[in-house]
Formats: sequence, C-alpha cells, structure tokens
Amino acid sequence: MKADLAPSLELQIADGLARAEPLRYLNLFRLILAGFFLVAGRPLQLGGDSPTLFIAAAIAYVAAVLILGFRDAERLLGTPRLVTLQVLVDITLLTVIMWASGGYRSGIPILILVALAGAGLVGQGRMVLFYAAYATVAVLLENAFRLLSGRETVDFFTVGITCIGFFAIAQVARLLAQRALANEDLARQRGADLANQLRLNRQIIQDMQDGVLVVGEGAVVRQFNPQAVALLGTPLREGMTLQACAPSLERELRRQAEQSESAHSLRADGSGKMLLVRVLPAGEANDTLVYLEDFDHIHRQIQQVKLAALGRLTASIAHEIRNPLASVYQAAELLREEKRSEMQGRLIRIIGNNAQRIDRLVSDVLALGRRDEALPEVLPLAGFVDEFLEEFQVAEGAGAEGVVVSRVPAEVALSMDRAHLRQILWNLVGNARRHCSGGLQAVIISARAHDEGRVEMDVSDDGPGVPEALRSQIFEPFFTTHSKGTGLGLYIARELAEANGAVLELAPSGAGGACFRLIGRARP
Repeated sequence: MKADLAPSLELQIADGLARAEPLRYLNLFRLILAGFFLVAGRPLQLGGDSPTLFIAAAIAYVAAVLILGFRDAERLLGTPRLVTLQVLVDITLLTVIMWASGGYRSGIPILILVALAGAGLVGQGRMVLFYAAYATVAVLLENAFRLLSGRETVDFFTVGITCIGFFAIAQVARLLAQRALANEDLARQRGADLANQLRLNRQIIQDMQDGVLVVGEGAVVRQFNPQAVALLGTPLREGMTLQACAPSLERELRRQAEQSESAHSLRADGSGKMLLVRVLPAGEANDTLVYLEDFDHIHRQIQQVKLAALGRLTASIAHEIRNPLASVYQAAELLREEKRSEMQGRLIRIIGNNAQRIDRLVSDVLALGRRDEALPEVLPLAGFVDEFLEEFQVAEGAGAEGVVVSRVPAEVALSMDRAHLRQILWNLVGNARRHCSGGLQAVIISARAHDEGRVEMDVSDDGPGVPEALRSQIFEPFFTTHSKGTGLGLYIARELAEANGAVLELAPSGAGGACFRLIGRARP
C-alpha cells in the first residue's frame, strides 16, 4: 500500500511545484490591478455611478490580494481552496467595480476574462468551469440589476456572447495548463533518465580496461579516465596539452590525422607500454575521441586463445599417440631381451630413447589439461623439497648426487597444489641440471618468506645463464634450445603456477647463471 501511495504523493508535490510559479505571477497581476483601481481609477472616470462603492471595492480588492497572497494562506487553506477563494474574490469585486463604473461598457468584463484565464492555468480539474459559470451569473445579474434600477444597460445578447467567452477562455486555459504540465512532467522524467544514463556512462568509462581521452583543438585534454593515466604513465589534467604530458601520443594523433589512419601502435613515454591507439571523431564537435589499449594484453589474449585451441588439439592427439606408442615401447623391450648383433642393439636403443621422448612430450601436453584442477594446501617447503630431491636423484642416477642442494628454511610454507609444485620443481630443476656446470652445489633451491604473506622460492644454477635476446621467449610454448627438449617445460611450469595464484618469472642473477623465481602465498 505504501509503495502505491509514494508515486501519487510525488506527483502531487511535483504538480504543486509546477503550479506555484504561475500562481505567484497571477497574484502579482492582481496586486497591480487592485493598486491601479485604487490610485488611478477615479482619474480615469471609473466609479462614476457610485464613487463611494468603487473606492470601497478597490480597497477591499487590495486587502484581499495582500491577505491571500501570503504563504501562510496557502499553507492553511491548501492550494486548491486558495485558488478558488481568490477567483471568487476577483469575480465578485470586479463585478462590483463594473456596477459602480457604468456596467458592461466600462471594459471590466475583459479583466474578468483575464482572471478566468489565470484561473484556468492554476486551477485543477473542472473547477475552472465553475469559475466561468460564477462569472457568467455575476455579469448577467449585474446587467439585470441595472435594467431593474432604470440605469443604462447593454443588450443581453452581447452580454451572453461575453459569457460564452468566459467558458471558452477558461476551458482553453485549462487545456493549455494540462498540456504544459504534461510536457513538464515528460521533460522532468527524460531529464532524470538522461542524468541516470550520464551517471551510468561515466561509471562505465571510469571502470573500462581501455584508456579513453577526449582531445580538443590544439591537442588539449578535455576528459580522460583513470585507465588512460595508468597506460600513459603520466599525470593528466583537463586543459593541459598532450605535448606537455604525452608528446608521443600528440605526434601519433597528428600523423594519423595527416594520413587518415584510425589505429596504430606506439610506446608510451611514461609507462613504456606498447599501446594500440584508435582515433575517432567525437560527434559534431571538433573534439577527438582517443582509445588506448594495452597491446601486450591484447597479444596475451590472442596467445591464450591460440594456445587453448592448440591445447585441445594436442590433447586429443596425445591420447591417440599414447596407445600405439606403448606398443612400440613394449616391442623394443622384447627385442632388447633377445640376443642380437651390436647394430641391432643400437637401433633398439634408438627406438627406446625416442619412444621415451615422445612419451615425455605426451605427458607434458596432458599436464596442460590438468591446469585448472588445482587443490592448494599449505606445504612445509623444507620437507617437501627434501622428498623431491630424493626422488629426483633416484631418477637422474648417481651423477646427480650433491649437484642439487636445498637451502630452504624449516619455517617457510607455501600454499600450492602438491602435484603442481612437484611438476614445477621437476621442470625447473631438470632445466637447471642440464645447463649447470655439474659440480657440487651447482643448482641451489632456496626460499624466503616476507611479512605480507608472500613467499619466494628460487631455483638457480651456475651455468651460462639465459642470453638477453632469449629472455622474452623462454616461457613461450615449444621454444627450446635443447636438441632433445619439448619446449613445454617452462611454459607448463608457469601455467601451473598461475593456476595456483602464483607467479613464475626469470629473476636477475648477480652471480651468473639463471635464476627462476616462484612467488606465491603462505596461506590460501
């Protein structure tokens, strides 16, 4: 019930506010008219038939306008009652003034028409017809009294035409007021809708991942969103020029305008990011709309789509390869057990080695399918790494003993899926084992905890390190510098790290060699 009453109450308030302004102007007209009668009525030959009655009516008119014009009167009586009382006072006193001023020929009926028109603008519903009827009765009675008292009268047909005009003026004013109120309500509603749409658009622009700038003539910044500041890496202010804050963007806009291009890439001066710049005209104004997109982010998205499709394809192929591969591997083992010549034994070893290599490749591809199956748990790193090294040394043989060592403090823990962490360590340590010098403590696993709950684990070696030209490619799939490598080890390690909310990166190594750093959380 309250929900139904609320819109009605709001409409009443809005309607009252819409009628308040015309009512003030109508009161001002009444005050001027009453003052005119009081000050200039007699010099203009008004009230000739009854000067005393005219002066009394003029004074009463001024007093009524002043009394009914106060806000307290509207508060006490309400707007509908106040309007009705004012119109009745107007018609009554104007009729009295018309009687004292010679009747219909005094021109007072014209003023009654004006009063009825004002009543139609501020009145409500069919009350305006009552006002017209009251004015008609008053004018007809005034003319009838003049006839009965032997005074000069006007033909009743002429008076009747004027009375018809009363109804016409009142009804037309009422219809015009209704149309004006309807248009005002529509404009108010559309204004509210437009304001809501502007707020929504502003919020969308503020939260966009792309940077947005509006640039005016002379490359002056008019508007921008926070992402534009982040992508450009320089503070922006409305009114400043691009030449002062982003000269490379200003040159790019000028070049695109000269060559009629709509999109191009550039490197931001402040952030150093590679950005894709799209330029569009901003409507009919001379402003230019500039969209800034992180080119590296776009490249990563494209790469992820390609890799997802490639992953689905290779996973399907891997399942189909593994079955015949097992048969090949088993046949090679059976041939190895038979007594064969040296050449045949060598060929059997080649078959077995390549079968194992294909099996590793299939295992790596299938590991990508388990990326989203992370079940993180808090792992004490010292004990976990020790168990891992025992398993790794057994797999690598006696030659790996003492090459890989652990320097992980006992109190450090890492939140990660156990199988994923084992796969990451196996790829990192295996890669470091291949590139290290092979001496004692050539590969070191270390870890440290930070106060903010962050844990860093490093796998470093004393090898030649990663050349600067290859540092940006080592995490790409199928990129390898090893003749027997699959090129998926580091890529899979990084994907598994991200699946656990961690980051795997190539850290700078001051002592030479390579250092891969896994950054994760101590708690889930």
